[in-house]
Parts: sequence; structure tokens; C-alpha cells
Amino acid sequence: MKNILIKLQRDEELARFLESNGFTVDDLSTNVLRVQREDELPVFLKVDDKQIYFEVDLGNIDSIISQDLLVSLLALNTEILPVSIGLDTSNPDDRRLVLVESRETGDLSDQELLAVFDALELAVDRATETLAPSFNS
Repeated sequence: MKNILIKLQRDEELARFLESNGFTVDDLSTNVLRVQREDELPVFLKVDDKQIYFEVDLGNIDSIISQDLLVSLLALNTEILPVSIGLDTSNPDDRRLVLVESRETGDLSDQELLAVFDALELAVDRATETLAPSFNS
């Protein structure tokens, strides 16, 4: 007899789901979570009624910023989709390089959510490779 698979669907609270999949979850404030898996960089989640916004802080780049580096980082965006790299300038005295992603919450599946964390991890690796020459010069 052919193996027949039954697809199950259930609802689970976000933090509980992440914890059951090996993440540490810290509730920082209303609608903001700090999520980390093993020794990876933390991912900050801002949650509202319709979206989850993901952000990984790669650090201040003021000491290494150059036009060539910015062009390299901008070009990197085509390689790290669905994640994007950007510059957080909300504090002009502390410009931060960040990785960002967002998802609608309406029909968010477990696999889709976990895939975002995998994509962020790969994007961190690629960003680190791109930044390394600027730190070594």
C-alpha cells in the first residue's frame, strides 16, 4: 500500500513555538522579542497585528564605512533574498548595519517562520564575508 500522509495544522503562540524549536525568547517590551538560537546573533522581532518585523544588528560601521563598502553591501541584497541589508540611522551618532525581513501574520506557517531564521543566519554569514576585508585593512 502506498504511504498516505496526512497534513496537520494547529495554532501555537509565537514564543512557545520558537522555544519548542530550540530558540531562547526574551520579552523585551510590549510587542518586542529577542530571539536567539544557540550561538547565533540575536534576532529582534517587533510584532503588530498584521506583521512581524525581524532585525539582526550587525553593529556600528562608522569606522569602516566607505562608498565601496556601501556599494558591496547594496549588491549583497541580491544574494541574500528574502533578507535585506540596511543602515539604521535612527540614532545619527550610532549608525548600525542591520539585516531585516518581515512577514504577514495572517497565514504564517511554521516552516515559513523557521525559514526566515535560516535565511537570516545565511545572510549574517554573507555579510560577515563582505565586511571582513574592511576590518582587515
